[in-house]
Amino acid sequence: MTTGTLTGWLTHPDPRRGIRFLEPAGGWSFHAYPQLAASAFAVAELLREHGVGPGDPVVLLLGSGPEFVAGFFGALAAGAVPAPIAPPLALQDDAEYRLRMARQVAALGPAVVLTRPAWSRLLEGSAGGRARVLPVTAAELAARADAPRSVSPPTRRALVQFTSGSTGQPRAVAVSAEALAANVSAIGEWLRMAPDDPTASWLPFHHDMGLVGCLLTPVVHGSDLWVMRPEDFVRSPVQWLRCFGEQGARLTAAPCFGLAHVLRRVRPEALAGLDFSRWRAVITGAERIDPRVLERFVALLEPHGFDSRALLPAYGLAEATLAVTGVALREEPSTVTVDRRTLRPGRPVGLRAEEVPEADRLILVGCGRALVAGSTVAVVDAGGRPLPEDYCGEIVVSGPSVANGRLGTGARNGRAAFAGGSVRTGDCGFLHDGQLYVVGRLGDSLKRRGRTVFAEDLEAELSRIAALQRRRPAVLLGTLAGADTAVVVVEGRSGGWIAEVEQLLHRRLDGIAVVVVVGPRGTVRRTTSGKPRRRPMWDAFVAGTLGGTVVAGAAPPARVHEDHQLS
Repeated sequence: MTTGTLTGWLTHPDPRRGIRFLEPAGGWSFHAYPQLAASAFAVAELLREHGVGPGDPVVLLLGSGPEFVAGFFGALAAGAVPAPIAPPLALQDDAEYRLRMARQVAALGPAVVLTRPAWSRLLEGSAGGRARVLPVTAAELAARADAPRSVSPPTRRALVQFTSGSTGQPRAVAVSAEALAANVSAIGEWLRMAPDDPTASWLPFHHDMGLVGCLLTPVVHGSDLWVMRPEDFVRSPVQWLRCFGEQGARLTAAPCFGLAHVLRRVRPEALAGLDFSRWRAVITGAERIDPRVLERFVALLEPHGFDSRALLPAYGLAEATLAVTGVALREEPSTVTVDRRTLRPGRPVGLRAEEVPEADRLILVGCGRALVAGSTVAVVDAGGRPLPEDYCGEIVVSGPSVANGRLGTGARNGRAAFAGGSVRTGDCGFLHDGQLYVVGRLGDSLKRRGRTVFAEDLEAELSRIAALQRRRPAVLLGTLAGADTAVVVVEGRSGGWIAEVEQLLHRRLDGIAVVVVVGPRGTVRRTTSGKPRRRPMWDAFVAGTLGGTVVAGAAPPARVHEDHQLS
């Protein structure tokens, strides 16, 4: 696939296909590709009128509606570089959102910010520099229906996307046109995508999985698309399932917590009359995958024709555009049982499960093999030296879809991470029989008596406590006032589960200090893709600004400065 293919559909849109958006009042509105192309050319004309030229960044604060599609492809048609950012969320603190957004905009120095009229007020005083805030409305786009249908040649940079921010502030990652085209092509080949393969998604368009995997790839391949907003999915996950069981969608992607949400909210009787036999792919990634969730998801849908081989565990990240590895189509997901005590960077992984006490066994799901032609996935030690299979270490990705690097604040520090066309991911994992197995974030771990303990591992164990299965607790690990400490943050009410949490962690982390914080909704800070923002929460806990109430253990001592970093 060439870089020009990203915008090729604009001049030859198929009137038979397009995107259906779920409306807030219910029902689907159909936007055929010729209509979407006309809106994109209208945006391109608008940008050119405001002096936007080739290579200029254009911030998109547009949510997940037709305006986003017009804004994104309109920026590409003008030769500009779209940079999507997350929209405000319900119950979100306006001041915190403004600060986060201001940092993102400042990292880019855009000429223009495209947004919805209702969100313009949030940009007051935040756009900075020479940026002009341009509200985008359907009426204005329709008024420009006769805009010139010209597409500027692609520039070296085609996209700026922000990392999820799970370990700090989201960082701007520059993706070349070649890298974006390579990733879109690889996903299409992986899924054997054809124009008659509809996709359905609730993932936000500003996030790499929602943008590259569930918007750009189907649009470039000319297939139909069913789009829900994340809040629609949260409210009614069965509506998403109906896209496959009634409307004929076949392809999608969802993080594991999305599948878990389906299991919590959808009863078997709600699936009566649905047929999932043509559902071909559910790409599952964005966080460590819980094998129990996969098993239960299959059990729920299998009586209605769902094939377990449609589950495609995968691994990816914004710094590699999106997709890195994935389980092959029509292949059963694989698992390995490891001795969690052996999961130490630079050391061999204990795979002889029959010799391991049950309490120390950890089941990991394989995330497949490299997807992009010419790419490699390696595991290295702390010095960057490659490790053999079945050795734990940092995951390093190389190849044509690796981003060019980071922009703005921290870009200089990020150059080492992108040295030589490779990116050091900061994720810990190992290769086994050619497949990648992801263990957790190296920054979200703690060394304890010669063992490395990962926050994801502890969160998975805590989720087995009945009272916490719906709450998705977050675990923060670090050193506080000289003592190794685990902070568990839970939303909701206190209860007898607190003693269960303390017992479990003291058993797993002998001698460590355990703190339990309970707070209202919003206490667990999450990225826009649903990952816990562990490092910012740790810093807030140390500073006394996390919120909630300490119901077990001790609050941080006053004036702690030196011990606030995660290991």
